[in-house]
Amino acid sequence: MSTTVRNRRIAPLLSVGIATAFVSALTPATAFSAPEASAAKDPLRQYAQQKPRWQRCDAGSPAAFQCATLKVPLDYSDPGGKEIDIAVSRLKASSAKERRGVLLLNPGGPGGPGLDMPVDPNLNLPEEVKRQYDVIGFDPRGVGRSSPVSCGLTDDEQNFERPYKAETFAKDVEWARTVADKCRAEAGDRLRHLTTRNTARDMDVIRAVLDEEKLSYLGFSYGTYLGAVYTQMFPQRTDRFVLDSATDPARFGRGVFQGMAEGTEPAFTRWSEWTARRHTTYGLGNTPAEVRKTFWDLVAQADRKPIGHDGKNLTGDDIRAERAMFFRVQNAARKVAELKQAAEGKKPAPSGTPGQDPGPVPPASTHDIPSDNAAASVWAVICADTRTSWPDDPEQYRRDAIRDKARYPLYGDFASNIKPCAFWKQGSEPATTVNNKVSALILQNEWDPQTPLAVSQGMHRALHGSRMVTVAGGEGHGVFGTGSCADRSATAYLTTGRLPDKDLTCQAPTG
Repeated sequence: MSTTVRNRRIAPLLSVGIATAFVSALTPATAFSAPEASAAKDPLRQYAQQKPRWQRCDAGSPAAFQCATLKVPLDYSDPGGKEIDIAVSRLKASSAKERRGVLLLNPGGPGGPGLDMPVDPNLNLPEEVKRQYDVIGFDPRGVGRSSPVSCGLTDDEQNFERPYKAETFAKDVEWARTVADKCRAEAGDRLRHLTTRNTARDMDVIRAVLDEEKLSYLGFSYGTYLGAVYTQMFPQRTDRFVLDSATDPARFGRGVFQGMAEGTEPAFTRWSEWTARRHTTYGLGNTPAEVRKTFWDLVAQADRKPIGHDGKNLTGDDIRAERAMFFRVQNAARKVAELKQAAEGKKPAPSGTPGQDPGPVPPASTHDIPSDNAAASVWAVICADTRTSWPDDPEQYRRDAIRDKARYPLYGDFASNIKPCAFWKQGSEPATTVNNKVSALILQNEWDPQTPLAVSQGMHRALHGSRMVTVAGGEGHGVFGTGSCADRSATAYLTTGRLPDKDLTCQAPTG
């Protein structure tokens, strides 16, 4: 969900008229009067007045889990123009007496499908929350079953983990240009409108169609940025917003990748200290310096000759690309110990330890969805939102990658190397500056590989009415529903509306 000073946002002055008209149009349907005359004056009203045709999502899902498809304008400044689909799902509140509204979910991304979230067992919402809310899932525009975007990308073109090397940089530039060109050729003018601001508008259509005055929300990773943009655009429609594993809205774009590189270095230091205290278990070194040397020796050896592990031949760059493992110290110690054994010609048992943190929610079912939809929608949103913050000159990426590999040896060059946004066309409007006093609750693990703690603190600074609960020692991407000490605060906020009196820090269990 999944940024730098150069990525600071320009105030979205060009969209004020659109947003103002949209807010006034999308009041609950029951409040409308003279709908025919109003629709003629305000063509956006027709979207709020849709009557969803709810039906069972599929034969394999619970009968109570219902899906529908809504229509929204591709371009909100041209509401009479082309329409796209938004797939929506709901699981009604388990207590009609206690029901207070709807809780909209987003898993992150961008590009994460959320249609199946209400019944995903990994979400693990508390029963008291499910008693009070209709839990609503949706696939954001361009994603999953919501008019999915495709660029016709090959598997290799979908891979963005590209370390900087002088001898391969020209190929990296060509890759970035090819992805941008193929997306433009395949998706055309749609790309300009696959933005966070338009997804926030779609969320408000969902709110209005469901006949709700206000919207409550639980978003993870990139979903925290989406939620924050909604609070900025529709503050009077914002109810109880929980932002889990938050990104910094001032750094959204190129800085998302760079923030990961910055956050990996202290995680690597912590891991080396933890592992040195357990030398008898893992055999990687008696001191943090020895542990770090063992790791970097493995990287150098793999660069000379790839190390066979779990059925793959890993180069040094492949090992560095798995930097997320260092945010879970025990998993990383096991993995590096296995790599060491493999490098010595021994054959450790397959670890099953993932190199990347999977996040809180797996993807929805994927029938009839293009195989490159996830990658295509990631670039569509990030690049359309933040094109102006990406340098045009490829040589700037070369310089930045060299600089950041020196600063952040594990991942700095991956993060700052060239991306397709360098060749993207501008989005339909400037990105959103998030700066408001709307109430929200931010949840954050101390050791999060995708949105490191310093990044989430940027969200807290932007939302002046927010409170933040930090899980000291907490590992992984995603907090709520994991049995964390932060669950109590989130549940209390969603069910009572009361934020903590101050920011809180609670302790994760020690293992």
